[in-house]
Amino acid sequence: MPRPPIPTPQSLRRFLGLVATSSLLTAAAAAADAPAPLAGFGNEAGARELALESRFEALLSPAEERAWMQRLAAAPNQVGSPHDRENAEYIAGLARSFGWETRIETFEVLYPTPVRVALELTAPTAFTATLREPPIAGDRSSQDPRGALPPYVVYGGDGDVSGELVYVNYGMPGDYEELARRGIEVRGRIVIARYGGGWRGLKPKLAAEHGALGCIIYSDPHEDGYFADDAYPAGPGRPAGGVQRGSVLDITRASGDPLTPGIGATAAAPRLKVEDAPTLLHIPVLPISAADALPLLAALGGPRASLAGRGALPITYHLGPGPARVHLVVKSEWSLKTIYDVIAEIRGSELPEEWVLRGNHHDAWVFGAVDPFSGQVALLSEMKAIGALHRAGWQPRRTLVYASWDAEEPGLIGSTEWVEQHLPELQAKVVAYINSDLNGRGTLGGSGSPSLTRLFNDVAGAVRDPQNAASVLARARATAEVRAASDGATAEQHALAQSLAAGGALTLEAPGSGSDFTPFVQHAGIASLNIGFGGEQPGGEYHSTYDSFDHFVRVVDPDFSYEVALAAVGGRLMLRLADAAVVPLRFTDLATAVNGYVTSVHALADRMRERALAVDRLLDSRAFELARSDHDPIGPPAHQEPVPNLDFTPLERAATALGASAAVLDARLAALDARDDPRQREALGALLRGVEQTLTDPRGLPDRAWYRNLLYAPGQLTGYGAKTLPGVREAIEERRWGDANEYILRTAAVLDACRARLDAASEAAR
Repeated sequence: MPRPPIPTPQSLRRFLGLVATSSLLTAAAAAADAPAPLAGFGNEAGARELALESRFEALLSPAEERAWMQRLAAAPNQVGSPHDRENAEYIAGLARSFGWETRIETFEVLYPTPVRVALELTAPTAFTATLREPPIAGDRSSQDPRGALPPYVVYGGDGDVSGELVYVNYGMPGDYEELARRGIEVRGRIVIARYGGGWRGLKPKLAAEHGALGCIIYSDPHEDGYFADDAYPAGPGRPAGGVQRGSVLDITRASGDPLTPGIGATAAAPRLKVEDAPTLLHIPVLPISAADALPLLAALGGPRASLAGRGALPITYHLGPGPARVHLVVKSEWSLKTIYDVIAEIRGSELPEEWVLRGNHHDAWVFGAVDPFSGQVALLSEMKAIGALHRAGWQPRRTLVYASWDAEEPGLIGSTEWVEQHLPELQAKVVAYINSDLNGRGTLGGSGSPSLTRLFNDVAGAVRDPQNAASVLARARATAEVRAASDGATAEQHALAQSLAAGGALTLEAPGSGSDFTPFVQHAGIASLNIGFGGEQPGGEYHSTYDSFDHFVRVVDPDFSYEVALAAVGGRLMLRLADAAVVPLRFTDLATAVNGYVTSVHALADRMRERALAVDRLLDSRAFELARSDHDPIGPPAHQEPVPNLDFTPLERAATALGASAAVLDARLAALDARDDPRQREALGALLRGVEQTLTDPRGLPDRAWYRNLLYAPGQLTGYGAKTLPGVREAIEERRWGDANEYILRTAAVLDACRARLDAASEAAR
């Protein structure tokens, strides 16, 4: 799972500290906390619901969450480890004791583990990388990591390779364009890239596509070490010896077990051969620490890296190739491992065939106090409190299902296999899926289906922020406005701030990938929401041995106040979804988001057209040649193909029509909130919970049919980051004009299907 976005640099965080005590925040809190009818409830039912939620929140205990985390993070929890299975059984036992009907579902998945890893600098001097994380005083787990695997990435290839070293900065497409302008090739060489700038798995994937023999990924202190904050144990920054583990499975093509794409990985499932699995890489990849990277980078010659390509190590960053030469060895044991998904439910009293799902994962790279147990203990806290309400006589209208997923870290595997195994039933029954993962201190964030925007805002307005008297919604709104006032704010951030200042809702980020919401929203077409707090720390413990209980209580959330806050948000979301007479999905937010996506993709084509013309003018005038410096020689960019005039009319018409239909439906749903006609409610529920599915196309996206949602998907060159209208947008970015025209029409067709579903729901809501 990726770290939550860090919304503010250090200077802006200092500014936020001032804002938190100002009249601006007070005014924002008052506006955000103004009472409003609950979506899906009449006034009397809404009052009862708020009273129930207050009882729920009073049952949340930071002391219990602390004890659960200490137990869960007591030993390494990677897939296939004894403690990972013990934790699944422990979580299932707790769920049963809370009054939930609970089972464990198992799958058999490919999970390679390292047998031998080695890295040596062989020229111009000799150095052998330690490839381990040193113990830290006061951190008991780092001093006794028995059962932990050495630092590694999973699903890279095996290999024993030697070659010249090339520094490729973040290893993203723009970095290879710069290398090409400097006449540097990586073919037949080994690349070293720093973490950041894009998803981890793209670095070796792009390196392999450019002919590299192997890939080293290191943690530069510029991103999450001493440059960002004091290093652990003094603060939350990554120590010099810290290593970020992770997966390099090509999740931009598909999530889940690489040998059983599209089907549940049961023991009897047919499987691909390892060499035929399309999401596996075939060059060796190894993560290392800043301490191990420094001698390698210091030995490089060749041109200096650009200013944007330099980290914070005490060297001048050079690109190579050579004179540094390295020897890299990665050998893994490739076998199937059993994974354990814990599924618990409380059956609905009136609408048992409508399900509300909540999930968090329980596997980790090592101890996993932050990732995933900061989210898992919040989920357990919700389950205990809801179980107590149920034993006291409360009955949910809809069925509540809580899941603790296994094998999220290697590629969202536990959730994906469960979704693939139960796909028709889930598409028929699930109202919404609420996900969390790691949690930290700071601001509440949300990403997901725009139809859940109103619900997210309503719930966030009802939960108090641990640091002040305002709601977590008020703080999030203030943070967004302050961010827009900072240097370097994006156009999107300015637009959001203007909308908030005018009284608009806090919008949800478009869902990309990186956690267990992906198979629900991207593959199954189920409305989904990912929630979590963050933004105050750089996450230097991420995927390392130092993600321990001692680290958590020392520098992350010592009083567990943000774990309670996450449970308060997650639990309230689940209670409202379970109890609302009418499913609290609202669609003007969906239409607004769609219109924004269409405007954005049209503007992208215009910008690319203008840039291509500008570059051609500079090439024709020999401007690049005249501006070239002998001290820092860099060649001109390649000629850019002209961008044709694409016809966006079908998309624009479909988006406009969707907006009109959404407005009518939302008005009728608001009027229905005060009524409770069971037959009408059931008919409406069937229509509303299928809206997200209308946004999917069974043919999927180009070269990755597993991704079916045509509104949002992880970008093929961003990984976790979302691309909106991905079929259209990525075709334009990659200059595939035929695909762009095709997906304009396909995307317009799913928008028309969505509009037709909204119109049918409007008729049912009369």
